Amino acid sequence: MKKFSRLFSLLLALVLLAGAFVACDGGEAEDTSTPAGSGEIGEFVDLAANLKFDPNSGRVHTEATVKTYVDGDTTHFNVPASVIDSGLLKARYLAINTPESTGQIEPWGKKASNYTKETLMKATSIILESDSDKWDPDSTGDRYLVWVWYKTAEMTDYRCLNLEILQNGLAVASKISDTSYADICNQILYQASSHKLHVHSREKDPDFYYGAAMPLTLKELKTNIESYKDKSVGFEGVVVRNSGNTAYVEEYDEETGLYFGIQVYYGFSLDYFGQEILTVGNRVLIVGSVQYYETGGTYQISDIKYNAMRPDDESNIKLISQGHEGAYTEVSAKDLLTEKVTLNITVVEGENESIVEKTFDRGFLTMHGTATLKGLTIKSIYTTTNEDSSNYGALSITCEAEDGTEIVVRTIVLKDESGKTITADAFPIGSKIDARGVVDVFNGEYQLKVFSVNDITFN
Repeated sequence: MKKFSRLFSLLLALVLLAGAFVACDGGEAEDTSTPAGSGEIGEFVDLAANLKFDPNSGRVHTEATVKTYVDGDTTHFNVPASVIDSGLLKARYLAINTPESTGQIEPWGKKASNYTKETLMKATSIILESDSDKWDPDSTGDRYLVWVWYKTAEMTDYRCLNLEILQNGLAVASKISDTSYADICNQILYQASSHKLHVHSREKDPDFYYGAAMPLTLKELKTNIESYKDKSVGFEGVVVRNSGNTAYVEEYDEETGLYFGIQVYYGFSLDYFGQEILTVGNRVLIVGSVQYYETGGTYQISDIKYNAMRPDDESNIKLISQGHEGAYTEVSAKDLLTEKVTLNITVVEGENESIVEKTFDRGFLTMHGTATLKGLTIKSIYTTTNEDSSNYGALSITCEAEDGTEIVVRTIVLKDESGKTITADAFPIGSKIDARGVVDVFNGEYQLKVFSVNDITFN
């Protein structure tokens, strides 16, 4: 009888709804468009409140805390080691697919992402629930499909965040019929669509930038970057590194003598031809959206596009020239960590422009551009031991410069010629080294990120 009721509910929703969406994990999504037919729209009801968490359902569940907010339907949680050995569960929310807000930027994506973050930040208790008696991975194999329940200090019952996101029209449906809560999901979906909420409306997202890319220099962008947050920009620079779906771009400024840098996250949105443009040594025109990367605590460019069928499209990244190299300017550890640079910058407020004097950290201006540090003595080494992390085996080498300044040289997972991971034993304590890489930041401290064992030389 339960199966018949669920099937009947699904068939009714499919008759009433028209159009289809494709879920971001590659599966087909339920119909989410405005219902056909005429008649008055009923009063909006908090349907999500009708679903109660049942700890005796037979579905596995665990208490959790947030480690990292990713987007509207993905969050990384701290969980007991009995659930995941590493204690980190990367959750993909069941039944919903919110618009993109990381590698790609879509209308309503930021609103969905902010809704998830703001809701969970108020939570005093969070429970993750699988849809079965085990923890089920999604199609990537790296995330787990879960219902996210939360409770605040003012609440007596847990609420399901998945349903709330769907109820507020901040997501389309994803494989609802395969879940335990299919009936209420379909009711909520129908209501959100009937009321034309957010993704179901024809309204423009007020937080989405619909304008053309603003042409800038990399210096203009870095020295006023908060003003360009969530906006589309275009600037030139040389690709100096490319790793982990991220390109590092720098550009020389004659006035300051500095190489300004920025990271460009292209995720999985670029095809072969687009990725070829971001080859190290290419001078390129970057066109993308300025986004704050919360996990890294810094700004980056995302929403990168390249349409090979329309090479002159203004939204495309473009190859300008080839055969360039990163500067790898030699800098002292002290200057990288503490030097201040005062500049006169143009500030635009509406239609008005003004020149103001502003002071920046040298590390901030050159961050994600290249640098070389010489005469460092290795003091200690930390190895990332989380086996579920892509950084498993990466090294954080704490070094001391000749003037006593301490700085961290952070490596990616280094490999030798046979493909074997290079361990801390290769860098004896007390050894003197020179290192070259990309300026980065971790926990508010500037450091040097190294991408190859050949970029560390012993003196």
